[in-house]
Amino acid sequence: MGQQASVPKPGTKLKVIGAGLSRTGTASFSRALELLLDGPVYHGGTQATLGPEIEIKSWIKVLSHWPPRTDEDKRLILDITASRLDGYAATTDAPASLLVPELLALYPDAKVICTVRDPVAWAKSIEGLGNATTIWFLRFVLFPLPTLRYFVDYVNVLRDAWIELYGERDPPTKITYDRHIAWLKETVPEEKLVFFNVKDGWEPLCRALGKEVPEGVPFPRINDGETVDAFAKKHIQRGLLG
Repeated sequence: MGQQASVPKPGTKLKVIGAGLSRTGTASFSRALELLLDGPVYHGGTQATLGPEIEIKSWIKVLSHWPPRTDEDKRLILDITASRLDGYAATTDAPASLLVPELLALYPDAKVICTVRDPVAWAKSIEGLGNATTIWFLRFVLFPLPTLRYFVDYVNVLRDAWIELYGERDPPTKITYDRHIAWLKETVPEEKLVFFNVKDGWEPLCRALGKEVPEGVPFPRINDGETVDAFAKKHIQRGLLG
């Protein structure tokens, strides 16, 4: 999760679909893409929570119609998704990781890059995130805060989508992680799909994108867990004091 919402740059074409699950280094990956692609990156968690209300409300609507069961659902999902991602060079984190087929339909020339990490460590990390978002008073606490008043609704539709796709209820385990990887391999053409661990730094990512390694620039290192924890603490305090 990033520190602030990104701003679209008119005329920017989307070149990368970040298909990695949350808590797989998506914030570091997003910053690296910003540098390599010289354009803004739509990190879903950041945009939904720190952007204007239209962001989180749009994704709630999209996920409420996902998976699409009618042509009308498909059109709604594609139209809203294209609108939200207009002007961005890449999209990462949820809900992009769930919408890979729809994103490929919109951006057939984009590369699909899935950030990865140890599945057991991922399950432990994501379990903590789930616990933080199901605190009984969270909806009440966040209600005074613009955008974040919709956070519980967003988490609920996201959770429903995970259950639909991976067949596992809270807390998600290594099973969800493994099924996500398998789903990507079934869904994305082999020549378009890349798996990338942010611990490996610039070289494999630059090779996948056909870019030179930035000279003298360290690979971004943003701790997703620490960032989310700090964000939660800050805004729960805001809600309680507001």
